[in-house]
Order: sequence, then C-alpha cells, then structure tokens
Amino acid sequence: MARNAPEGTGPMHVPFGHIVANTKWRGSKLLQGMQGKIKIVFEDGLTPVDFYVSSRSCILYVTEADLVAGNGYRKRLVQVRNSSNLQGIVIVEKTQMSEQYFSAIQKFTVLDLGMVLLPVTSQMEASCLIIQLVQEQTKEPSKNPFLSKKRILMPELSLLRTVQQIPGVGKVKAPLLLQKFPSIQQLSNASIRELEPVVGQAVAQHIHAFFTQSR
Repeated sequence: MARNAPEGTGPMHVPFGHIVANTKWRGSKLLQGMQGKIKIVFEDGLTPVDFYVSSRSCILYVTEADLVAGNGYRKRLVQVRNSSNLQGIVIVEKTQMSEQYFSAIQKFTVLDLGMVLLPVTSQMEASCLIIQLVQEQTKEPSKNPFLSKKRILMPELSLLRTVQQIPGVGKVKAPLLLQKFPSIQQLSNASIRELEPVVGQAVAQHIHAFFTQSR
C-alpha cells in the first residue's frame, strides 16, 4: 500500500469501504468497536495521521491523555493543516478529566487552523463516528477517489458537527447557520446583526462571543 509522501501527510490509497489505521491502534477499544463493521488495514509510519477514511481524508485522534499532557498534539494538527493533499478531521476525547482543556483545543483547531473538530466521550463512541464517516464515503457514486469530483459528504457532516458544538447552537440551529454561512471562516466573521435573523439575538451573541473572545 503506497503512500505518496514519506512524512505521512500525502494521499493514501484506501480501498473502497475500508479504513487505513496506524498500527499503534492495533488492539485498542477504538479498533475493537469497528471490527466486523468496516474493513481495517494497518499501515506503519502514518504519523501524524491516525486513520485514513479516503485517499485524501484523514482523522487525527486526540486522546484524554494527550489533552491532559499539554499542547504536544498541536504539531500533528499543524502538519496536516499545512498539507495541501489532505483534509483532516480532529476527533477529541472530551471526558470529565479532559473537559477543562477542551475549549483550548476547540479554538485552536476550529479558529486558528480552520479544521473540523468532533468531540467524543469514549473510544467506543469514536468508533461509531468513524464507521459513520466511512459509510458516508461509500455513498459516493465513483469508486475511484482520484477521478471523482470533490468529495463533499464527509466534510459537510464534519462541519455540521463542529458548528453544533458552539455554545447555544445545537442540532436545530446548526443547519440553518450553515445555509447562510457555509464555512467556519464566514461564520466567525459574521456580525451579531447578520446572525440575529437566523438564530435570534441571544444565540447570535453567544456565537459572536465564542469567536471574538478567542482572537
């Protein structure tokens, strides 16, 4: 299985309906939750990537221990963000122990890097989420990721989940916001006056404060 970039931030050939996993996850609860539901291929040297769900879409997984240990995870995120070949999704364990560190990684990932972030409470929940992301890929009509048009299903799903995490937004208001502001960048630059017609004054103020306080 060939990778185009030796540093692990290039396109990876991923068989249709499979996931390519970093060997460090072999035997983990995360992988156990996927077994029998999707086909897993292990690959050495994927750092900084943890999983590939398609040739150009990858997952960076930040554990509870990673968050508590400090900002060491940031280097991996920046490596993928700076790669023109990959669209990275960051999955973060948001637990009782790591919750106090969550806002920092959320703002760094979403605002500073413009990447999507999906919180999970456990590795078992994460395995269900990754299965869902892989299944979204299999709905793509073309089986050749290098010939298919822009793969929009997974980024759209991930962006929706990211916006849902903004205080006051939730599952109902997130799709409405994305209809009006289709990217994190546009949403972060929106004024309270622009947000109010979509979500109301109170939530508009929450959203505006979320983005401005982290700048």
